[in-house]
Amino acid sequence: MLDFFNARTDMRRNAGEIYGAIVTQARRPAFYAGLGVPDTPSGRYEMVVVHLFLVLERLRSAPGGGADLPRLLVEAFIADMDDSLREMGTGDLTVPKKVRRAATGLYERSMAYKAALAAGDLEALAAVLKEHAYADADTHFAPLLASYVQAAAATLAAADARQVAAGSFEFAAVPHAAVGS
Repeated sequence: MLDFFNARTDMRRNAGEIYGAIVTQARRPAFYAGLGVPDTPSGRYEMVVVHLFLVLERLRSAPGGGADLPRLLVEAFIADMDDSLREMGTGDLTVPKKVRRAATGLYERSMAYKAALAAGDLEALAAVLKEHAYADADTHFAPLLASYVQAAAATLAAADARQVAAGSFEFAAVPHAAVGS
């Protein structure tokens, strides 16, 4: 029986490490300084959602598509959103509503990203990214970010599923915008 609890603890720790890698990638300065994603809580949230979506899709597309690890990654995301909101001084009564909104946003964006990637429609993907990642900011980098998302999805799809599940994976290189773009 203790083996069951040890396995669950190991899987939860693994999910935390994978989530940490997702957040590390999402916080790379190249997205903000180079690709114009607003360096705000909202912009950082959007980049975490994009990268979490990419990893979740890869895990779910694996044979057997184990539900435990993707579920634990979403739980790590929700805990992170809760912690972040509290650190920013959000009141205890509004935190659950905002966390629910963040989780709903993950689901809605995932559906839009998935549809655009499945169709191979880079323009549709750029439009979704313009709407969410760029909001009111300058959106002329959205096609470049869409190309990155497409490349990252392909890179993860080419990675061995067991390695991804073990947290041993890399994302595609973040493109650099041309000077004066």
